Amino acid sequence: MTLLRSVLFFLWFAAVSAAIHIAALPALLLPRRVTVWASRRWSEATLWGLKILAGLDFEVRGEIPTQAVLVAAKHMSMWDTVALYLLLYDPAVVVKRELLRVPFYGWYLQKAGVIAIDRGGHASALRQMAQAARLAIGDRRSILIFPEGTRKKPGSAPDYKPGAAGLYNQLQVPCVPVALNSGLFWTGFLKKRGRIVIEFLPAIPAGLKRAEFMRTLEECTEAATARLIAEGRKRRLEAA
Repeated sequence: MTLLRSVLFFLWFAAVSAAIHIAALPALLLPRRVTVWASRRWSEATLWGLKILAGLDFEVRGEIPTQAVLVAAKHMSMWDTVALYLLLYDPAVVVKRELLRVPFYGWYLQKAGVIAIDRGGHASALRQMAQAARLAIGDRRSILIFPEGTRKKPGSAPDYKPGAAGLYNQLQVPCVPVALNSGLFWTGFLKKRGRIVIEFLPAIPAGLKRAEFMRTLEECTEAATARLIAEGRKRRLEAA
């Protein structure tokens, strides 16, 4: 049944993505808010398909930030970007520059106002990222970054990159860590029934030294993530 549900969701996802990407093409010539509206409808449709066709719902814990802050999230699957874009409302998402070259998807990313970085650019890339982030904060948009730079399987050893600390020091705003357990349910093509939990943790105040910030971010995010993974595994065993 998991395979069948995953196939049904894939067909829904492909159809919705194609329909919205084509229908929203005029948005690329219109004000940015039109693209944001279309992107949110795509996110809603994706999550609806997951719930109805794949039996995969989600639960939000903690307080979703309403002010412009730095949001540093654990990253396990594509679900994370879809859900966080919807929950945070128009965040400036830090993404790999290569994604902008993807037809349709990359065009909408650029129009939506993401922060694209060249991961091989080192110091210059960090400066460009910080400059773009300051502009977004000035527009009252939160910055969404995945501190490890890539998706991690549940239980994998953490590997936090310096980009989050660089933004934290440059922006001088609080940082809201985010823990989740999506990797238990969204495993490549397969989408397993259950309920993903995403938790917005207490904000790390602005002004900490770099090393203290990185230690605090990693410790609180990893501890909460381990708790959510254990909880998710327990629920799956009980439902089996």
